[in-house]
Amino acid sequence: MSRKIKLIWDFRGPASAKTAEHHEIHLKEYIAIEKLPLNITGFKIINDMHATAFMVVTDENMIPVRDALKPHRGEVYEG
Repeated sequence: MSRKIKLIWDFRGPASAKTAEHHEIHLKEYIAIEKLPLNITGFKIINDMHATAFMVVTDENMIPVRDALKPHRGEVYEG
């Protein structure tokens, strides 16, 4: 079984929560268009000035997705 990678986008400022929530919609659209094998996305509000959106991809899909969508960071997904 291949490793799962969580790609993360950081949003900062007073509108960060709404921006992260909206970004997740686009991540779901990308997954559907590209027919990616995993459909794990979400957003997390860190505080009133910082929120994140994320999607989980397999090792095999990480490089093309990273190059296309330019996440700010990534980590191994333990889910």
